[in-house]
Amino acid sequence: MTKPFERETKKLDHLNGGAGFVILESLINDEQKGEHCGLFSRVTIKADCELGYHEHHGETETYYILSGKGMYDDNGKAVAVEAGDVLFCKDGDGHGMKNTGYADLEFIALILKK
Repeated sequence: MTKPFERETKKLDHLNGGAGFVILESLINDEQKGEHCGLFSRVTIKADCELGYHEHHGETETYYILSGKGMYDDNGKAVAVEAGDVLFCKDGDGHGMKNTGYADLEFIALILKK
């Protein structure tokens, strides 16, 4: 178990070429992730910020939207997202996310390696 104050939090500017910054809160540490988990984090994107488009190779990524509204780039196709939506990026595909609301866009991101 970890408490919020025990978790590593990073502010990443222009992640994957996106505007503004993204905040990543690691929900488990590297030892807990093991060899097949690349990322298990709570992601926060502030208004007018975005996580730039990027591709996944040898891994998949799933987003579970907790709060806020955004526009998900699914291989070049824009998809509106909101709390409760689950998005899946398969191996070989690409995606990105932009906050299109006024409140924070928050989601859980999980990367699983093959």
